Amino acid sequence: MSVFASLVEHLADLLQPLFGASAAAAAIVLFTALVRLLVHPLSRAAARGQKARTELQPRVAELRRKHAKNPEKLQRAVLELHAEEKVSPLSGCLPSLFQLPAFFLLYHLFSSTSIGGEANALLSHRLLAAPLGGHWADALGGGGLLGGAGLVYAALFAVVAGVATFSYRITRRTMAARPVLPAGDGGPVPGVGAITKVMPFMSFFTLVTVAVVPLAAALYVVTSTTWSAVERAVLYR
Repeated sequence: MSVFASLVEHLADLLQPLFGASAAAAAIVLFTALVRLLVHPLSRAAARGQKARTELQPRVAELRRKHAKNPEKLQRAVLELHAEEKVSPLSGCLPSLFQLPAFFLLYHLFSSTSIGGEANALLSHRLLAAPLGGHWADALGGGGLLGGAGLVYAALFAVVAGVATFSYRITRRTMAARPVLPAGDGGPVPGVGAITKVMPFMSFFTLVTVAVVPLAAALYVVTSTTWSAVERAVLYR
């Protein structure tokens, strides 16, 4: 935690001439961009994996028809098919999993009053009128929606809503271009229907995250979500 706090402080010092009192917030955005840049190869692999899995759907549907009465054999056959084609079912999860440590570091860093036995100096940093260690509820209890901190959160919510709408359209377009085929018997693949309905709305859940985490962690989420939307538009076109 102390090492990570020093990193944020150094980045803030470097950006201070450009961003003034909001330098720490800019440092978090820059840090998030660096994390996403490091994870980008995994995102590219996930995109290739999704395209490959889509191309394998007819063969998976045939396996479902062939082993409809033997779930264990079906599972082994599908795994063997993925291994044969060098397609990992988990590749789509890796980009998100590799980002979790960075998010939790920021969350704990700006939720702790002390680091290494000393007062947490990062809590004094702000994004305009909103403290980076504060929450949306704090902003509402202070100046309300139209107060300085409230307006900062309103801007973040507006960005998230815009990005979520963009992601929704991209996801709908991608799913329409690569529809999930029915099982070999003509029936729906179990569980896929519900996932298909929910998936386009997943980005809107980010609004809840922004509302409940410290502002510093919310900045990470907003920056990462925006990066994901642009990345998805490019990789899944």
